[in-house]
Amino acid sequence: MAENTSGYRGVRRRPFLLLGAGCAVLGLVLGIIIGYFAIPQSGTPWSAALTQEGDPSIAARLQREVTPSNIRDNLRELTARPHIAGKEMDLGVARLLRDRWLEYGLDSARLVPYDVLLAYPSREPDRPSRVSLLEPDGTVVVESQQQEAGVDDPEAEPPFNAYSASGEVQGELVYVNFARAEDFQTLVRDLRVDVTGKICIARYGEIFRGDKVKQASQYGCAGLILYSDPEQCVADGMAVWPDGWMMPSTGVQRGTVKLTGDVLTPFYPANEYAYRLRVEDAGLPTIPVHPISYGVAVEILRNMAGAEAPVDWQGGLDITYHLGPGYAGQGSSRTVRLVVNQDREVRTTYNVIGTIRGAVEPDRYVIVGNHHDAWVYGSVDPSSGTAVILELARAMGKLKREGWRPRRTVVFGSWGAEEEGLIGSVEFVEDYIKSLQERTVAYLNCDSAASGNFSLSVAASPLLHNMIRDATKKVPDPHEPSKTLYDTWRTKRPEEEGNPDSRPKINKLGSGSDYAPFFQHAGIAASSMSSDIDPAIGLGGYPLYHSAYETFDLQDRFIDPDWTVHQAVGRLWGQMAVTLADALVLPLDVRDYATAVQQMMDELRQEHGSRLSAQNIGLEHLESAVSNFTRATTTFHQTLESVDKSNPVAVRAVNDRLMKLEGAFIDPLGLPDRPWFRHVAFAPSNVNTYAGQSFPGLADALFDIDRAADQAARWEVVRKQLAVTTFTVQSAANTLVNNLF
Repeated sequence: MAENTSGYRGVRRRPFLLLGAGCAVLGLVLGIIIGYFAIPQSGTPWSAALTQEGDPSIAARLQREVTPSNIRDNLRELTARPHIAGKEMDLGVARLLRDRWLEYGLDSARLVPYDVLLAYPSREPDRPSRVSLLEPDGTVVVESQQQEAGVDDPEAEPPFNAYSASGEVQGELVYVNFARAEDFQTLVRDLRVDVTGKICIARYGEIFRGDKVKQASQYGCAGLILYSDPEQCVADGMAVWPDGWMMPSTGVQRGTVKLTGDVLTPFYPANEYAYRLRVEDAGLPTIPVHPISYGVAVEILRNMAGAEAPVDWQGGLDITYHLGPGYAGQGSSRTVRLVVNQDREVRTTYNVIGTIRGAVEPDRYVIVGNHHDAWVYGSVDPSSGTAVILELARAMGKLKREGWRPRRTVVFGSWGAEEEGLIGSVEFVEDYIKSLQERTVAYLNCDSAASGNFSLSVAASPLLHNMIRDATKKVPDPHEPSKTLYDTWRTKRPEEEGNPDSRPKINKLGSGSDYAPFFQHAGIAASSMSSDIDPAIGLGGYPLYHSAYETFDLQDRFIDPDWTVHQAVGRLWGQMAVTLADALVLPLDVRDYATAVQQMMDELRQEHGSRLSAQNIGLEHLESAVSNFTRATTTFHQTLESVDKSNPVAVRAVNDRLMKLEGAFIDPLGLPDRPWFRHVAFAPSNVNTYAGQSFPGLADALFDIDRAADQAARWEVVRKQLAVTTFTVQSAANTLVNNLF
């Protein structure tokens, strides 16, 4: 700057001197005020609060506050009307959540909209979707219904599979069991049944319904019919609805056949300025798909021609299952007609985001989440979880009014349009991914709090395993209050069958609920939990899943009549959230991650070692990276035990490395042929989206490789994915090392 030669330097300096003096006085006053209000009610100065451990009484007070009767009242209100995504009733539930959270005393609660492509059955009365068995002259022998028997609600959508292609196909029928990859391989390669151009029928179960559609399309089926076989939804000796909670012959399972967010805006949020793909370029199914009841399915499957289905393909209907194609005997000229008419519309779905701001680290988030849309009434999925999250927010709000404020910010997320493809949570993560990756401690999901009353079922990142087990030791079991959840969980779901000292089993995270975008896309430690049904019953899940019979009475009469199962899940959810929000040093255990990665390494070597060796592909570099990771976790854990807890910088440093370890397993390029999934250690199985898969890039490349059309190209993919996996594990180890350079 040029020197001032105006001769007015003294005059010009004086206002700045006065301003400086005024600022000093103002700063002193503000400092006194801030210092005064920064002293917690306990009298602890702000400097001491930076390194203060959380109050251990808070979690116990929270548990006492979670009340079964409140959860029951919440569920009754939530299930009063159907609330499918994108419709007025679903917006009503979102507004209810927002208003209640504000009423309960949360610091904020707001609706966050996204404009997304949703699918609905056509409402034109002359265009219903249906499956019909026809005589040669067009006479209808049997036809699927437009609604479950006993359900007379004009707001309830007819059964459908969201994002099916619309269209009409008619022809011969082929039975394809569960429509898994191995089922089609058996059918086409071993049994020599041609499915090309045929209408295929498959039972629900074993894999995600969208994977069934993918397999049917790849093998050339003209259309796919899905039904709930009694083997999967009716247990021996147990009554069907309304006398029991098994699926009646008129029940139909709805469900989407597409996951991972809004299909028109992949990788980016569906906001007002988003670039949208054309619908025809969105990768949606190209064949019509429709669900029916087993009461209709038995008539369609009866008297089919062809060989008898294999023994393990025989289901629970009172017939002998045949493969087809077509029919035998007097009905040999019958055909099946499949008609699907769906409307695809860009509509607004709403997330509800509530917060209790952290007192010390407001920029660190513990997120608890559940979705609020349902196919019909959704008394299990998702409203049992929504009823609990409402009660959890009320209980935390009361503690806040009584003087508690968490160290870190607690975020409540209620996601829209989960049922049509995890849409609300995916759009939220895509929208805020930069901040979420940097600031989120963990995401705690609870889709269905009580799908059964047998035992806790948990899937989680290895980082959270120890914290979850410890939390269950502090929550009474709903059936045996003298025991803890941990006691009964370990007994009923042991990690090692037959070992009385075994820990309870924690499953791998796959996909199918709102934890997926946080864990699989953003690299945030996540968990999902529910109380579910006794596996000894022999069913894959709760029988009335996604049907119109999933009503308030299902919970009140059969699953949880005293509502203590819901209470126990709510208590556990709160215990986990408060533990993560209040602990001075985050209770994340890196050693469990090392154990998991070593097990994955052992499984890879056992399952594919000889095949890899035959291709001159060694595992020594990956084994070295795994060993390095194990050593790094051991050393880091020792560092944690000796960290100077009176030094807030030291505490923040170790916490940052703990919470960001998950993100070290993210590959920005994603997995081969499915780049949205970016977690190199865990991802959904490529043949069953619901199931978790270890080292998924390698698993995808090695799947059925012996039958690959171009084996040389596939083995090159294996080599690349082995290098990517090795690099990622080593990089994760490096994030824990104190002195990298």
